[in-house]
Amino acid sequence: MHPIAQPRRRQLLQAAALGVAVLSTGCASVSTAARPRVVVVGGGWGGLGAVRGLLATAAADVTLVEPNEAFMSCPLSAHFIAGHQPATDFQRSYSRVDQLGARRVRERVLEIDRTSKMVVTATQRLPYDFLVLSPGVDYMEDGIQGYAEARAQLPVGFRAFEQMAVRQQVDEFLAKGGDFVISAPKPPYRCPPAPYERAFLIAEQMKQRGTKGKIILIDANPNPMPPAIAQPILKGMKGLYANQIEYLTDTSISAVDMGKRQLVTSSGDVPFAHANLILPMRAPALIRQAGLGERWANIRLPSFQSQVDDRIYVIGDSQGTPLPKSGHVAFGSGQRVAEAITERIAGKSPVVSTGAVDLPLGICWANVTHKEAININVSGTVVAGEPPKLKFTVDAEANARSGAAAVSWGNGMWKAMLG
Repeated sequence: MHPIAQPRRRQLLQAAALGVAVLSTGCASVSTAARPRVVVVGGGWGGLGAVRGLLATAAADVTLVEPNEAFMSCPLSAHFIAGHQPATDFQRSYSRVDQLGARRVRERVLEIDRTSKMVVTATQRLPYDFLVLSPGVDYMEDGIQGYAEARAQLPVGFRAFEQMAVRQQVDEFLAKGGDFVISAPKPPYRCPPAPYERAFLIAEQMKQRGTKGKIILIDANPNPMPPAIAQPILKGMKGLYANQIEYLTDTSISAVDMGKRQLVTSSGDVPFAHANLILPMRAPALIRQAGLGERWANIRLPSFQSQVDDRIYVIGDSQGTPLPKSGHVAFGSGQRVAEAITERIAGKSPVVSTGAVDLPLGICWANVTHKEAININVSGTVVAGEPPKLKFTVDAEANARSGAAAVSWGNGMWKAMLG
C-alpha cells in the first residue's frame, strides 16, 4: 500500500462522507487476456463502496450479488424504529448502480467454490477473478435457550429491512405501555452504540406520548460499549430518561420463555411485555463454508485480503479485526479494496510501507434525542505484523450540532453509494 501522509489520508477519508471516493493501493498484480471479472457479495455499505470504486476506476466486469431489490440503511434507522421518521427516509434504489454498468444478481449466495473461483447461487455459477465479500452479520441464536422458537416474535432488527418488525413492536408498546426489554450483547457486534440509541429514542417517544411503563436495558457489559462512549451515554440516560430507562449491567440472558413472557438472566428472571433482544453476532455461514474463518473472517490489514486466499477480500462487519463494525468503516474499506483490485488489474506492483498505515476512518453517531447526538470518530493505524491501534474522539455530551451533522453525514454517504 502506498504510504500517504496522515493529514492527507484523514482529509480523503472524511471527504468520503460527502460522496468523494476514498481509494488506496493493492497487492500482487495479475494479468489476464480477457476483461477481469469482479464479484461483490452484499449490497450494503461495504459492498457499495467497493462497487462504486470499481465502476469508477477498474477495467473489469462488476457483478453485485444482493437478494434485496432495494437498499435500506441500518445506520440512522433507529429514528424509524422509534417512530420519529418514515422508513422511506432510509431507503434508496439500486438503479444508479445499474446505470453505471454493474450487473446485479438478486439472489442469495449459497456457496463459494474457491477451487473453481465460482460464486454459487440457486440458479447461477458466477466466475470471478477477484471476489469481494461484504455479507454482513448473522445472529448467534443458540446463545439464548428458546430464542429460535420465538424468533418471529423477537426480531433483532440489525439487518436491512428487519427494522420493520421491530417498529411494529415499538408502536404497540408506545400505545399500550408495559415493560419493554432491550438487550446489549458483549462485543464485537454491529454498531455498538445502537442498543443505547434505540432505548433513548423510544424513551423520548414515551415522554412525548405519556406511555406508562419502562424500558429495561439489559447490558451484558459493565458499562455502555465501547468504553470511550460510556460517560456521554450514561449522562444522557441519567439526565433525560431516569424515569423511563432501568439499566441493568453485567447481566447475561440465558433463556426466553414466550409463554410466560419472561427472560432468564444472571440477575434473576425479568418479565416483559415486549422485547428487542440484540443477540451476539458472527459472520454469515458463507464465511465458514469457504474456509475463510470461524466467527469472523481472518484477514490481513491494511489490504483486507483473506489470510488463505489473496484473490478474496472481506470487508464490512464480517471481517475479524478490532476495527469498528460500522457503516463508515465498511464503505471506506470497500473503496480501498476497489483501488487495490484496480491496481492489480493494471499490473502495478504494490508499494510496501515500512511504517504505520492509516486504516479507514470510522464516523458514527449515537442519538440521545431525535435532534441531539453524540459524535464518535475512530481513527486507526497498523504496522505490518502488529495489531492495529485505534483512537476514539467522542463528544462529551449529546448536542444539536452533532444531531444535524448526523443527518448531513447520512445523506452524503447514501449519495456516495447510490446517488
